[in-house]
Amino acid sequence: MSVPETVSSFSEQDTEALGASIARRLRMGAVVLLNGDLGAGKTVFARGFARALGITEPVSSPTYTIVQEYELPEGRGRLYHLDLYRISSAESALGFGIDEFLADKRGISLVEWPERAAGLMPPDAVSVSICHVGESERAIDVVFPD
Repeated sequence: MSVPETVSSFSEQDTEALGASIARRLRMGAVVLLNGDLGAGKTVFARGFARALGITEPVSSPTYTIVQEYELPEGRGRLYHLDLYRISSAESALGFGIDEFLADKRGISLVEWPERAAGLMPPDAVSVSICHVGESERAIDVVFPD
């Protein structure tokens, strides 16, 4: 893996803008691993990411549904927003078909709490880690694969 790019975010708008910026750099088939504590801003990042792909519907945390699927405009593919917080193991993740989402070359997967199924995550995934610095400030490390 390459050296992390660290970005400071001072608002939800900053975090959304970073999500949008990263979305514009990726191709279909990409996987983005979103790391961070509860309330760090993973879903805010996902909202900005989705907007950059042309998704206009509300983007919410899939904590209870595990997966939210969004159609990209003009049939260009899908965005899969996965939240593994309630998943206890890689086997549980395989039970709902995570391997199919991660392998879809016509989709992009955003995975919150990827450590819950770490052995299933592709080695060429982009890693985004969001850390609280203050009430509204975050330090966001982004690592693109080599």
